Amino acid sequence: MLYAKLSTQFYEFKNTMKNQQTSNTSKTSLKALLACVCLGLTACASVDEDKSANWSPNKIYAEAKSEANDGAFDKAIPLYEKLEGRAAGTPLAQQAQLDKAYAQFKNGDQAQAIATIDRFLKLHPASPALDYALYLKGTVNFSDNLGFFGSYTKQDLSERDQKAAKESFDAYKELVAKFPESKYSSDAKQRMTYIVNSLALYEVHVAKYYFSRGAYVAAINRAQLAISDYRDVPALEEAMYIIYKSYEALDIVQLRDDAKRIMETSFPKSELLSSGNKSVARSWWKIW
Repeated sequence: MLYAKLSTQFYEFKNTMKNQQTSNTSKTSLKALLACVCLGLTACASVDEDKSANWSPNKIYAEAKSEANDGAFDKAIPLYEKLEGRAAGTPLAQQAQLDKAYAQFKNGDQAQAIATIDRFLKLHPASPALDYALYLKGTVNFSDNLGFFGSYTKQDLSERDQKAAKESFDAYKELVAKFPESKYSSDAKQRMTYIVNSLALYEVHVAKYYFSRGAYVAAINRAQLAISDYRDVPALEEAMYIIYKSYEALDIVQLRDDAKRIMETSFPKSELLSSGNKSVARSWWKIW
């Protein structure tokens, strides 16, 4: 009797476990099925329809220009990239590359714009649009420094990097040298003059920074750098004055007098040396 009772209980337990396993298997299968469905839906949703798949290169270009004209440069850039591949080896692809560089520039990505232009210059050294490419490169770098050239902040000027300004100048210089008759050369020349003036002024401001902190030898060296590297720019008057005042502060009489004599000869109407403008001479360097 006991054996029969135990056998019956074991049989009932076995059936219960079997039913539970079947139920768990069904639930697992259902979950797996739902996961596959969701994964499939996600995959379908992640694949954006390429509306331009059947467009002609001219239509892609027209759409890209339309987006750019509307200020949607982020939408224009991928269209130009499609066009580069779709019209590879044609003048339209070259135009797309330059337009993409401009769109990247206007979209606030100067580094990508320069990279695109450099690639264009490397791949198409004989392109009819080479003058524009050089002008664009100069302008991208030029604009990267407008904030510095327009005004000075309280940031230490000795920490500023003028690499972009110099690269801008070099691009404009190459443009003017290779394409003097280009419609972009006149504006490039004006920008070159502005850059030279600004670079010289930068050196002077660094010299003033050193002077204001009592680093007179460093101030002299930086002012002399401006004088040796640049010619006929307004900042040189102040550079010479820094040298004069620094030698005066160091109590090196002969060099002080030499610097003053050179300044009087080179800038006879300078207000910095004028006896009637002593307040200017006292506070010329206090820009902070």
